[in-house]
Amino acid sequence: MSIAVDLLKEKYMLPIKENPELYVGVELEFPIVNLAQQATDTAVAKGLFSYLAKSDLGFETEEQDWEGNPVQLVNNSGDRILFEVSYNILEFAFAKAKTVQAVEAKFSAYLKVIQAYLRERGHELQGLGIHPNWHLNDNSAVRLPRYQMLLAFLDLSKKKRNPFFHSYPQYGSFICGNQVQLDVSRNNYLKVINAFNKIESAKAYLFANSEFSSENWDTKIARDIFWEQSMHGCFQENVGVNSHDFQSEEDFFAHLAQTAIFTAERKGKSLYFEPIRVVDYLDKKAILAYDIKGKEVEIEPEQRDLQLHRSYQYQNLTKRGTVEFRSVCTQKMENTFAPTAFHLGLIANLSKLDQLLADSLFLKKYGSDYRNLRRYFSRKQLAAADHDHISAFSRQLLECAEQGLIKRGYGEEKYLKNHINSLT
Repeated sequence: MSIAVDLLKEKYMLPIKENPELYVGVELEFPIVNLAQQATDTAVAKGLFSYLAKSDLGFETEEQDWEGNPVQLVNNSGDRILFEVSYNILEFAFAKAKTVQAVEAKFSAYLKVIQAYLRERGHELQGLGIHPNWHLNDNSAVRLPRYQMLLAFLDLSKKKRNPFFHSYPQYGSFICGNQVQLDVSRNNYLKVINAFNKIESAKAYLFANSEFSSENWDTKIARDIFWEQSMHGCFQENVGVNSHDFQSEEDFFAHLAQTAIFTAERKGKSLYFEPIRVVDYLDKKAILAYDIKGKEVEIEPEQRDLQLHRSYQYQNLTKRGTVEFRSVCTQKMENTFAPTAFHLGLIANLSKLDQLLADSLFLKKYGSDYRNLRRYFSRKQLAAADHDHISAFSRQLLECAEQGLIKRGYGEEKYLKNHINSLT
């Protein structure tokens, strides 16, 4: 275990600064929706990227697919616009910024141009966590190795005939998230991960936006099921809500060593294989892998493969010295930056958040099975008493976040007003 843990620490701990300045990194995914309630016309989607590369927004092509279509654009500020997994989902990946308003200003400028182009062609971006026409769309992967590999890996679940797995391994082509990365220090990263793990029930209550009408799933966050009951969820440690509070750095990395590795690169080719726990990976003598065409390739594990490790927990350390929060669905357009402000405000008021959680009547009543609490409070209908308790807990968290944003002094608390008003 020591070699695996050392490699994980090298990847995730070295970038963390002692006293970093708090920046905001935002990633937003939106479905490209055909307004005629038909499949997304991928020619329109691809044409949008070609149009943006020639527009006055300052973007240029950073990556093309195998057919020469622009699929990732970048501008001088480091903002990126790209397809996420399929040609039906557009992602904005913004460079780090000092304030939420700085990100919103750029988003609004980009969105104005994009929506005008799409609406002229009967399409638009919509604030939904699941593409409404997913069942009509061409859900094949963007023609790049990383996305081809990912969907081929997820498709392994079909061969298992195990009721644990849902029937939608192509889900990455039609689910959409609202993610934020925030800088953490060596002193607070565990506090941040533990604290936000405790509030996943409230985040479910506040930000659920991915009901799935094709199944009788009693949840407003089908994204959880898609993630957790897929190949990514073969090991429970690999995805979703953490099972316990981490008591130390050693405890955290021992847990991280139980997560999965499922991909490697050899001779410039992306390969995938059945998930293997990181702790066991380097002890394997040989691994049966597949290339993106399904051809079998036997490889020997190498330490450098762990640089490709990525777990899918809802609060993740990244290789940028940040914690990434990834449990929130894409929001309605008018609430796009509410989750950003919520996470930012709570980190800015972390001591108060810790005290709030230590004193929480909600957590005393409902306990510490945070994974099941998230599922419980994302149900479509809540009993009156449950609704009252989760509403009160969520309101406390919103007020804590609001106080943190007021302390920052940039006026970012305005992004929480809609949610605060809805609970008063």
